[in-house]
Amino acid sequence: MRELEHVIERAVITSPGPVLRLADPLERKPGEAGEEPLKGLEAMEREHILKVLQETGWKINGEGGAASILGLHPSTLRFRIKKLGIKRP
Repeated sequence: MRELEHVIERAVITSPGPVLRLADPLERKPGEAGEEPLKGLEAMEREHILKVLQETGWKINGEGGAASILGLHPSTLRFRIKKLGIKRP
């Protein structure tokens, strides 16, 4: 409630003329309308690995491979690919 008072007070002070204008946009809280629902860590990891694999042409190890980009040992990346059910198209 105190934050709202401060926002209104600042708007009253900084608004030119009779129209009240907010100096800063209001912050949105997680879960408000128009915001994507939060994803789980596993879903985010899966998406990120998939993106890197697609960018590398599904090259896992070696220079410019997905494991190198992700900072993982190639066997660790292979394990995560299998665990997350990622399949090459």
